[in-house]
Amino acid sequence: MRAVVVERTGGPEVLQVREWTTPEPGPGQVRVDVAASGVNFIDAYERAGAYPKETPFVAGSEGAGTVSAVGPGVDDVAVGDRVAWAMVPGGGYAEQVVVPAERVVPVPVDVDLDIAAAVVLQGMTAHYLCESTFPVAPGHTVLLHAGAGGVGLLLTQMVAAKGATVLATTSTEEKAALAREAGAAEVVLYDDVDLAAEVRRLTGGRGVDVVYDGVGRATFQAGLDSLVPRGMMVLFGASSGPVPPLDPQVLNRKGSLFLTRPSLTHYIAERDELLTRARDVFALVGSGALSVRVGGRYRYAEAGRAHADLEGRRTTGKVLLVP
Repeated sequence: MRAVVVERTGGPEVLQVREWTTPEPGPGQVRVDVAASGVNFIDAYERAGAYPKETPFVAGSEGAGTVSAVGPGVDDVAVGDRVAWAMVPGGGYAEQVVVPAERVVPVPVDVDLDIAAAVVLQGMTAHYLCESTFPVAPGHTVLLHAGAGGVGLLLTQMVAAKGATVLATTSTEEKAALAREAGAAEVVLYDDVDLAAEVRRLTGGRGVDVVYDGVGRATFQAGLDSLVPRGMMVLFGASSGPVPPLDPQVLNRKGSLFLTRPSLTHYIAERDELLTRARDVFALVGSGALSVRVGGRYRYAEAGRAHADLEGRRTTGKVLLVP
């Protein structure tokens, strides 16, 4: 089979298509014929060596497809089942992958497999952010960075559906239009303004109840300055780089703020929670209540360009690799 392999860490050019041994499922595992693989910043961090892994390795950690074989001890997944998975190391950019059976989730018949691959990780991320980390309620005002990104577009829709107000940030007018279409009440081009001052203006001086920040270094300080007293900073990514160390006393001075750095891993650690979040997300997609934007489909030979486009902020929605 073919796979996209990292033989040495570095830039996007190190992603190379190679012939790879077809995997066989062991105890508690299933093999999946991959329909599409999701591309995520985590993949880029691993490729670059920021998240160390032993080389060579097959890149990727999320996707969707059809089960083609099951290993011993697997009772609740069968050959022919349509499944998706997320946060599974080595389970991505290949024509066939082996995934622990307890980590796959069923894909309903009314959800296409490429859409499942596009929404499984980022949809569950948006779900835990607004349902669990900071449960959004009617009347809340939310500041959401990278509003036209994969998580941003999904989270905007979920938050707006709850009766909360979304202030989104983007880097271009084209992306701003996508954020507004998803339900953002206001969109700020964060490269062009004093972000905290603009947020205060838009909220009549009050500020926001929560900041969802997947950008990191470039937006973190302005986000803290935008919060109401006892508001929450939810830092769930660092696409612009890591946030510098912070003296906790700063949180006191700015109004007894809360700061958390969550990860999807810890919000789907138990299978029951994994299934519940996936079921909720797929139900929203199947009903038409949640629109999934696939910003680009790339062939395996274009994996390097997919990473370069993602890191260069040239993408919107979800980026997929297809065999």
